[in-house]
Amino acid sequence: MAQSGRLPTPKVSETLIFPEQPDHTHGSSLVQLPNGDMLAAWFQGSGERTADDVRIMGARLKKGTRQWSSPFLMADTPHLPDCNPVLFLNHEKKLFLVWIAVQANQWEQSILRVRTATNYGGDAAPAWDWQNNILLKPDDAFAREVKARLDALPEHGIGWAGYAPKYDNMIKEASADPAKRSIGWMTRIKPMLLENRRIILPLYSDGFNLSLMAISDDDGATWQPSLPLVGRGPIQPALARKKNGTLVAYLRDSGDWPPQVQTSESTDNGQSWSAATKTDIPNTASVELLAMQDGNWAFVGNDIHDGRYRLALWMSDDEGKSWRWKTYLEDKAKDQGGYSYPCLIQSDDGLLHITYSWHAEKNRKSIKYVVVNPKAITAR
Repeated sequence: MAQSGRLPTPKVSETLIFPEQPDHTHGSSLVQLPNGDMLAAWFQGSGERTADDVRIMGARLKKGTRQWSSPFLMADTPHLPDCNPVLFLNHEKKLFLVWIAVQANQWEQSILRVRTATNYGGDAAPAWDWQNNILLKPDDAFAREVKARLDALPEHGIGWAGYAPKYDNMIKEASADPAKRSIGWMTRIKPMLLENRRIILPLYSDGFNLSLMAISDDDGATWQPSLPLVGRGPIQPALARKKNGTLVAYLRDSGDWPPQVQTSESTDNGQSWSAATKTDIPNTASVELLAMQDGNWAFVGNDIHDGRYRLALWMSDDEGKSWRWKTYLEDKAKDQGGYSYPCLIQSDDGLLHITYSWHAEKNRKSIKYVVVNPKAITAR
């Protein structure tokens, strides 16, 4: 995937959603509401999975304004950390907040939670009118797919220990356990909405170190698991759809060194996925992907191997075969902060809206909001 040289980022605006503060703030999500307002969510507290005070916070940017509201509480499960919020509207414009409550302070014990609202105007948090857990039951086909995909992979690359094949065997064994494969699925990236009320919600597991989709064919009322998206460490999938209907996932690499963005495809609307393979894009954290209104694709990620001090915005006019344009949202010296875990959406006027974790120093943390005009990039 060839890239061009650097260009200055044509930012329309950029701001911190709330002033710098010492709490850990991470994993943001963003949605444009029907009235043009922007609603953001993130998790915040004294840590992540080991800190029981972590809760889901939110803020609102009124249409036509530049100042975000003061943060407000979106969700807080008593005595458990709440992490990785995802905001989206279903086909009927019902607002969904999906996130994880981390049981036993272990990622692999996480439970998917969901809230919905039809009354989400005003100045503060939406008026949630329904809440439940999303419980998935992957069947024996999950175990068969994991085994078949892992057996077909080449030998481990550089960075794996001499006992690495044992790791594959442990994943195969765990996949045959109905309890283990039914829990620990985690949110991170916005879903894809297809025709006929289908929603494809990307999930991943730190226990299995691979991904899966939760699929709803009734606009979010009920959910079923897809077959797993298998490889060596493909997690946190972000989705785009080609003009021919093929779905493409770009994934964070939690496998062999060096870490590169991984990719997989589905030709059956998200039910099954090809084995994940590495691209040539460096990667150290979560990525985002978007098929834009004009058919071009946008991609955001940390294009380095040794930190999160640089965050790039890429664009492609051939559905990811090449990336002709690359600009930078953040480009600092090594060890001068961390900028990661982006959320990427496009508003009705064609502008790109991006939020990401902004960690300048240990006690200077916020969520940053950036608006970019993609046409100012592709016109060059």
